Amino acid sequence: MPKSDGVDGVLITGVYGTGKSSLAAEMAETLERRDVSYGALDLDWLTWFHVAELDRATARRIYLDNVARVVRNYREIGVRHLVLAGAVRDRHEVRALEEAAEAPLKVVRLEVPLAEITRRLQPDPTSGRRDDLEVATEWLADSVGVGVEDLLVSNEGPEIEDLAEQLIRWLGWDA
Repeated sequence: MPKSDGVDGVLITGVYGTGKSSLAAEMAETLERRDVSYGALDLDWLTWFHVAELDRATARRIYLDNVARVVRNYREIGVRHLVLAGAVRDRHEVRALEEAAEAPLKVVRLEVPLAEITRRLQPDPTSGRRDDLEVATEWLADSVGVGVEDLLVSNEGPEIEDLAEQLIRWLGWDA
């Protein structure tokens, strides 16, 4: 359950290659220049572990516990706004993140055509990004993650700085 301590957040989501991490970083830079209290977190890094015998349910619990611990640390130092970036499949996953963060999240889903996602991911030399392109293609074909958003945004047109500014205003964090 989200706390009523005034901490709120945004979850920037979308399939791999839509620019979630880049947008979160730009929002963080903009908030910092304005001296607005924030904590940014790329959720992918909190799921990047492997233990051979670990089942999916346990791995999911550890991921959500990682989110909870980082957000708790942010809260303790006075963070008021959370900028989270990560792909989610459905509203259930959004609710689980809200519970872990103990904060309400506005969800912004980024949308980019598959041709642009391919252009962004295909040149990357890592096998992980090739796997991400495959997953992105499957998610787009199956409409995974569609409907979780409070706001749908195309991330192929405006400059990232402009998009970050627009979202900060939409969230009411520009004061």
